[in-house]
Amino acid sequence: MEKIYTGKTKDVFKKPDGNLLFQFKDDVTGENGVVDPGANTVMGQIGGKGRMSLELSQYYFTILKNHGIPTHFISANPEEGTMEVKNADLPGNNKDSTGGLEFICRLKAYGSFLRRYQKHIKEELQNLPYLVEITLKDDERGDPLINDDAIQALGILTEKQLTQGKVFTRKAAEIIEGDLRKKNLQLVDIKFEFGLLNENQEKKMVMIDEVSADCMRVMDQNNQTLSHEEIFKKVCNHSGR
Repeated sequence: MEKIYTGKTKDVFKKPDGNLLFQFKDDVTGENGVVDPGANTVMGQIGGKGRMSLELSQYYFTILKNHGIPTHFISANPEEGTMEVKNADLPGNNKDSTGGLEFICRLKAYGSFLRRYQKHIKEELQNLPYLVEITLKDDERGDPLINDDAIQALGILTEKQLTQGKVFTRKAAEIIEGDLRKKNLQLVDIKFEFGLLNENQEKKMVMIDEVSADCMRVMDQNNQTLSHEEIFKKVCNHSGR
């Protein structure tokens, strides 16, 4: 297999049949010694973290598919730490495996959102109405925000594709929030990535990458942020895994 991308938390290989194989790693992102799924810098490793991310992704991709949200997920092999997916094109004019967009759904004011708009926010963890922000996936520039007009003007997505992405983002966040609520947990924010797959001569949006603790902030009922391992245990052990 050809290795086509080395990421912060996983490596990507291209299979002879054209599908992709994700190899999950134990690397974690963060800043100043604090683990943060929204950070762009690898700060170390947590043993078993790659497998936890894989199993969480398998769990949530299966749930989302059952709720009608299209994804690139095909299968997972937890023993080998790999996930096979369809090879979707990234939005825009990217010629390699980097770039794309991140769709962030915010349920509460926290993190970078709180820092940007603190003068307009009543309190930390103020409820937000499934607010969607979109950023360019660009570590060198700190994943800058991009608005709808710019996305369409630059030909990154069509209006229809953009609308699909935002609808899927809110629906997926609502589904995952509901699942976490059953476990006495609260979803603060979550990010998704989307790619384009050809279907009936039309490029349609599908959810790609992973849906794990690397993509979300989760708190308990006392507003304490949960670690990657704590999220995994609460979610996957509760589901019988």
